[in-house]
Amino acid sequence: MNFQQTVETHFPGTLSETEFIVNSQAALTEWGFNAENSIACVGACRDEITRTLIDKVQDAWGEAFNFSSLGGMMFAGKTGFSAAHHHAPIENGREHYVYFAMAHIAIDQNGDIGVCYRPGRSEPSGACGALIAFRQEMLSGDVALTLDWDDVEQSLMKQRLLKKMKYGEIPDLLALTKTAYEVILSDLKHLIAETVDVAVSDYAVLCGIQIHGANKEQFVWPGEMYVVKNGQRSAITISFK
Repeated sequence: MNFQQTVETHFPGTLSETEFIVNSQAALTEWGFNAENSIACVGACRDEITRTLIDKVQDAWGEAFNFSSLGGMMFAGKTGFSAAHHHAPIENGREHYVYFAMAHIAIDQNGDIGVCYRPGRSEPSGACGALIAFRQEMLSGDVALTLDWDDVEQSLMKQRLLKKMKYGEIPDLLALTKTAYEVILSDLKHLIAETVDVAVSDYAVLCGIQIHGANKEQFVWPGEMYVVKNGQRSAITISFK
């Protein structure tokens, strides 16, 4: 399969990164979220190739509080989330938060999953590198589960992902990436519940998987997307306009 066939098979509904940002902003405008009354928060992997998403969110929303950790995990915790909320504009006594949270994966022009090419390097590289390293550790049969203070985020990522996996399971990178997405979404919801007061705040969740294609092309598979306004949850659809 080539890139397009692989994406259509495993990530139906994928949009270009630009289409995703433009269409999600248009959808949220209908719910009263805009760059003047909202703060955007972005959770992506620390990998430099994810930066395009963060930059586009910042361009669209005026600013973006950065929750990024290895693998896109939600390790900013209650302190990080509370800090972001305290930076939000206040409009008519209410605050508005827009959360973008993404796992990520590379797919090259031949449809090979996990493969990308980086400037100045002739050999193929991989993404997500943190997930690939974790998978290699599982394949070796020797997974370190203690907290390594020289590798804190990777240690926490492994511990968090293993809680979602069956004992003895070694998923391929595609399945592991989708598990990372599920963990990110779950942890995002938990931290929102711990830190957001819906009596005075509205928020939107836009969770998915960032896909790196050939020639620096960037895409987003939209996963679970919804708004909570006045305490009421409503699904939103991010698709082609």
